[in-house]
Amino acid sequence: MTADLIRVVIADDEPIARRGIRNLLAQHRDIDIVGEARNGKDAVRLLKTLLPDLVFLDVQMPEMDGFAVLREIPRDRMPAVIFVTAYDIFAVRAFEAHALDYLVKPVNDERFEDALTRARERLGSKEALGLSRRLISLLAVGEPTSEPAPDLATLPRRLVIPTSNGNLVVDVRDVSWIEADDYYAAVHSKGKRHLVRESLTSLESRLNGLEFVRIHRTAIVNLAHVREIKAADSAVILLDGTRLPLSRRRRRRVQLAVRRFAG
Repeated sequence: MTADLIRVVIADDEPIARRGIRNLLAQHRDIDIVGEARNGKDAVRLLKTLLPDLVFLDVQMPEMDGFAVLREIPRDRMPAVIFVTAYDIFAVRAFEAHALDYLVKPVNDERFEDALTRARERLGSKEALGLSRRLISLLAVGEPTSEPAPDLATLPRRLVIPTSNGNLVVDVRDVSWIEADDYYAAVHSKGKRHLVRESLTSLESRLNGLEFVRIHRTAIVNLAHVREIKAADSAVILLDGTRLPLSRRRRRRVQLAVRRFAG
């Protein structure tokens, strides 16, 4: 660190998540945000060239996730890491076991302050070296998957949507699809569109993966509402006739999900 400033990189594919962390960091005079990455490749480039003291790193980025990013960083250039995860129970348990820090989206202000305080205390200490070694050990075996999968029966069957008049409770079975809408997400249920101040990735993590699948970076569908997949046209058709874009790189996964659900 130079002049007691902590040089920080923020790596997350969601603009709202980057902005949220940036705003929280702006309250601290000892923080210098030296770069922001929108994907894994950008994150690797910034970590190698800027050599930050600390990185806020999203676990679930497309093409190259947070674990893959850190595998590209030499040991002697490994910064302190605070992982950011959209309620990934596997990651959370593994990070706790390895004494690594993490934040769950949407990031809680108090939890953020706790993580940043610990990062300050660890930087430049012997503990930081020990954490780096544990991190490298974790990365050596890939993403943490040793924990049993969460009981799907415990996942929420209802979504609570804040409105001007209070909270609207929506049964997930009635949700046909969810779309990204700038810094929000729009939940489509029974012909109505409800705007939620939460990212698409965060909502995806709270839904049953056997019933809901991400078909595009901008859309999640309820498999029970899918009528047809038009692979040639890169589209998914819902029961009500809604036509949604199907990402080419997600096509195989979506097709398997539909078959598994139908079977």
